[in-house]
Amino acid sequence: MKLNFQQERILAVVAHPDDAELLCAGTLARAHHEGAAIGICVLCQGDKGQPEQPIENLAEVRRQEMQTAAKLIGADLFFGENPDGVLFDNLERRRHLTQIIRQFSPTLVLAHSQSDYHADHRAASVITEAATWFSASAGNQTQSPALNQPPVLWWMDTVNMTQFEPHFYIDVSEYVDTKLDMLNCHQSQLQRGKDASFSPLQDLMLQQCAVRGAQSGVASAEAFQSHTAWKRCAAW
Repeated sequence: MKLNFQQERILAVVAHPDDAELLCAGTLARAHHEGAAIGICVLCQGDKGQPEQPIENLAEVRRQEMQTAAKLIGADLFFGENPDGVLFDNLERRRHLTQIIRQFSPTLVLAHSQSDYHADHRAASVITEAATWFSASAGNQTQSPALNQPPVLWWMDTVNMTQFEPHFYIDVSEYVDTKLDMLNCHQSQLQRGKDASFSPLQDLMLQQCAVRGAQSGVASAEAFQSHTAWKRCAAW
């Protein structure tokens, strides 16, 4: 059985620059190759993740790194402009993301799991779940009109696969090099590989792809859960 993303519109909503590369870039690259429109929305600026040698204007540096990475898969890029560590669910952030969703009009949204390790990831998950639903509510007004129906929502794997039982896997064996190329755009974060409070990102990403691949019988895979609430999932 082979899922085909042709004619889909896929939006990944992540907390920080480089989160998409770690958790779903293979799926995005595969979908782009198969003819889908791709978008990435980054809710936080990435301004707190300083390497050992601090970088001036880190938020702008990480924005430029994300722009370079997104170009590799032809992704439209959106920003939430929230400082790291202060992301939480409120009406303003829901409305802002709802507008982005309506503007891009995705058929499928990829979002952080509510079991992930980082507080910003968990907050992004809650905001995304709400905004995807309200994107189809005409009573919740934004600059763009309401969608005809909310997009399907998939939860992405957690970083290091902790507290996450996959519902299904996407074979990304042919797109690991693209994941690496995108991740290598984030040099400000790769410099933190020896930081005791961080991890070597390339090793972490490759290990996770290989483990999920071994679990599903392919060389490399990314794992997801379907949001199975009423009207939030679909047959493919």
